[in-house]
Amino acid sequence: MRHSLAFCLLLAASSLGAANPDILFADFEGETYGKWATTGTAFGKGPATGTLANQMPVSGFEGKRLVNSYHGGDTTTGTLTSPTFEVKRKYIRFLIGGGGHVGKTCMNLVVGGKVVRTATGPPEGSEQLEQAFWEVGDLAGKSAKLVIVDEETGGWGHILVDHIVFSDTKPAGIVSRSRELVAAKRYLHFPVKNGAPVRKMNIAVDGKATYAFTIELANDKPDWWAFLDVSAHSGKKLALEVDRLPAGSKALESVRQSDALEGATDLYREKLRPHLHFSSRRGWLNDPNGLVFRDGLYHMFYQHNPYGVGWGNMHWAHAVSKDLVRWEERPIALYPDRLGPMFSGSAVVDWKNSSGLGKGDEPPIVVFYTAAGTPSVQCMAYSNDKGKTWTKYADNPIVKNIAPEDRDPKVIWHAPSKRWVMVLYVGVPKKGKVEHTIQFFTSPNLKEWKYTSRVEGLFECPDLFELAVDGDPKKTKWVLTAASSEYIVGTFDGERFEPETTKLPGHRGKGFYAAQTFSDLPATDGRRIQIGWGQMPSPGMPFSQMMCFPCKLALVSTKEGPRLTWQPIGEIEKLRVKSHKFPAGSLVVGKNPLAELRGELLEVRAEIDPGKAEEIALTIRGIAVKYDVKKQEINVAGHKAPAPLREGKLRLTAIIDRTSITVFAADGLSYLPMPAIPKDEDRSLELSAKGGAAKVVSLEVHELGSIWKRAKP
Repeated sequence: MRHSLAFCLLLAASSLGAANPDILFADFEGETYGKWATTGTAFGKGPATGTLANQMPVSGFEGKRLVNSYHGGDTTTGTLTSPTFEVKRKYIRFLIGGGGHVGKTCMNLVVGGKVVRTATGPPEGSEQLEQAFWEVGDLAGKSAKLVIVDEETGGWGHILVDHIVFSDTKPAGIVSRSRELVAAKRYLHFPVKNGAPVRKMNIAVDGKATYAFTIELANDKPDWWAFLDVSAHSGKKLALEVDRLPAGSKALESVRQSDALEGATDLYREKLRPHLHFSSRRGWLNDPNGLVFRDGLYHMFYQHNPYGVGWGNMHWAHAVSKDLVRWEERPIALYPDRLGPMFSGSAVVDWKNSSGLGKGDEPPIVVFYTAAGTPSVQCMAYSNDKGKTWTKYADNPIVKNIAPEDRDPKVIWHAPSKRWVMVLYVGVPKKGKVEHTIQFFTSPNLKEWKYTSRVEGLFECPDLFELAVDGDPKKTKWVLTAASSEYIVGTFDGERFEPETTKLPGHRGKGFYAAQTFSDLPATDGRRIQIGWGQMPSPGMPFSQMMCFPCKLALVSTKEGPRLTWQPIGEIEKLRVKSHKFPAGSLVVGKNPLAELRGELLEVRAEIDPGKAEEIALTIRGIAVKYDVKKQEINVAGHKAPAPLREGKLRLTAIIDRTSITVFAADGLSYLPMPAIPKDEDRSLELSAKGGAAKVVSLEVHELGSIWKRAKP
């Protein structure tokens, strides 16, 4: 019978000859670790069945289980030690992934109490396990142990291991490869195979290390082509080096140059390209960063992986807009550097040049970001040409590491105290766990920062802004938000935020995170405009994720106190290509006033008096939006949320795109951005009442055009 950890120590095979069969030492397919000994909590009670809670997808392991030290997250620690065994083969091969922290997230071979071999995940960390091996012929006959270690509490503070085999056969060659070429075109194009092993690419320009990133290189036909703009290096020698390519791979030879993007004829015309929401030309998109307005342009930076459709390689990409709906991509603003990848942050215009970074009469735009190295630190960069080019501050970091997790600086100008304020997420270690805090700092010049206070209970990507309650400028409150869009209403004196509410729920949907509001909007605008990361996948496309449609935030009075509302900005009118308005009247059971309409990109606005109806249902392209009158609850594609009647009326707005539906109900008190991919052939609309008649007060349907100039939806 096969043991759960497959201890197959074949005692008869004592020689090191090539004819000896492999020994499967551990496959970790059992519910427990068997005779392996654990310390700490990181490894749990037994092998994991793949991905653990709050972990990015784990892949590359064999069977159904593996060693995964992400139990409890990156902050937990521990060890997992094998029974003693005798070295009887020339090689030990295994699958390994997770963090690349030498000595802290690793598997060690221990002989005589000393570590004689060690292996980690890749330097940048990866949830994909890959084959690795040690040559151990010189240790033949010695007693040894394997010790899997997790002693790292910061980012990528975990290790993945599976399928440990002793063998006399040398594993297939995994070697580094290099290639030199001269930059003769604007772009370098890299072949990408989604799901392929992650490789580390280093590019030197005239001998100077310049770019480093990970990429799922295609050894044969690619799924798509990633690009790197090398126009700044025209005529210079580019030296490309890739680690761990399998022998015979043609991936590096496939890298090619061009002045146009590969697949440019289909750009913005792809089947699942959002047409009402911003998405990146290629690669992954997440948190919006550095939302700032300057000289007629809205600048939006965002977390970006140019070389894959999954998270990683965090850069700051850059896009601009004149109207907040149509966007133009600019070159990448911030590349990873010696301090780490570029994590989230914010931007301001330093109108009085308090930083001294401006030139002449030109106030600089200054951005603040987390360099997420080991350790993470807070940095800044600036532009003196209105955001066209960016220079990292020479004396970075401006805020040194505070805790294993500190990130996402949001900087604002606090006029009453005439100081800059930074709001920063800091995860404070406390009794083996992490206490989520938002900490406040002040500065006269954006360079030197002083800690002033903190608030507990909010996680990641904070934002801080002041809003008038019910639009009354004499009655204002401050709002502190977190990545989840949970928020607290209170007061702020420039140093301390004093909560006046408990933590309140923000959006009520399923696909919204890390939202940020614009700084430096002109006083004549008077709006607080927010954009969030829309976690809306586009399967099979050479890009992933989108930005949610920009919203206007407001604070309105309710019987529970002031509460945030979300409404789509008025600029959505610029996308309307055909409008249909319906007269007020009864909504009768069995009758559909929208039966004759068809459309793909749609905006529906309705105000309905429920009357005797038990349910009001709006179905757009097969996606149901139902309102339970008695419960005052809205249901969008099976996802429920409270939505109180306002003045006895149901007021809702719905916007449907190719990968999402967004519903605003109860005058924006209930905001539901939702991932949804309607069937292409279904262009129908239906509005109905159940249980009794209702009355349509107003009803509008707008057919919308694409935000992309080249698109033909």
